[in-house]
Amino acid sequence: MGIVKIDDDLHEEARRASTVMCRSINAQAEFWMKIGMLAEANPALSFSEIVRRELAAVPPPVADAAAA
Repeated sequence: MGIVKIDDDLHEEARRASTVMCRSINAQAEFWMKIGMLAEANPALSFSEIVRRELAAVPPPVADAAAA
């Protein structure tokens, strides 16, 4: 784990966005970094397509045997 120095204005934007998205400031910054990296690697994909692809890559939850 490391420390990343960011501009105060960008930090404030991350703080505001994290409140709306119910994420920590760090989680919001990580989300933006991941989406940004994916967008750079896949310039033909829209934001929605990137998110859809990432959601599809997450395995479904394992059914709880006690709930069955």
